[in-house]
Amino acid sequence: MRILGIDPGLQTTGFGVIDVQGSQLGYVASGTIKTTHLALGDLPGRLKVLYDGIREVSARYQPEVATVEIIFVNVNPQSTLLLGQARGACVTALVSCDLPVAEYTALQMKKAVVGHGRAAKSQVQEMVRRLLRLPGLPGTDAADALGMAITHAHAGQAMSRLTEAGGTLQRKTHAMYKSGRSY
Repeated sequence: MRILGIDPGLQTTGFGVIDVQGSQLGYVASGTIKTTHLALGDLPGRLKVLYDGIREVSARYQPEVATVEIIFVNVNPQSTLLLGQARGACVTALVSCDLPVAEYTALQMKKAVVGHGRAAKSQVQEMVRRLLRLPGLPGTDAADALGMAITHAHAGQAMSRLTEAGGTLQRKTHAMYKSGRSY
């Protein structure tokens, strides 16, 4: 299975693509989509760059599923609203590519990748490097995106094992979007 992870941001959005074969994780690609070349006040232009960039990444790497970080309220409500719009552009781009979209919090990602939810960005970078056997540290935004993909790889495997054991477990309460429905 190929998973695309997204760490949304209005100025820099990270993406990471991994392949999952059983319990083996394989690095495919990672990087960032930057909107810093546009004026700070050009929100529609920035959202278009994110939308087009996510669609291009999806077309290039052909993932089967995507995962996006859930955003929480920050100290500055205006920043939270702007970040939410960037996240919305990313989710819309993924759904327009007919990808199912799973969502995880930064806390869930840090627990899955590092082992505790209060991990520093440098710890996430190092564990992503180790888990994917990378020659160097990925950038912070790309590392978070790869961490989101790794989190989904672990969660997907756990859900499959639980389904095999019980036979009736279905993901109904987890936030997944496809064709405008949440299930």
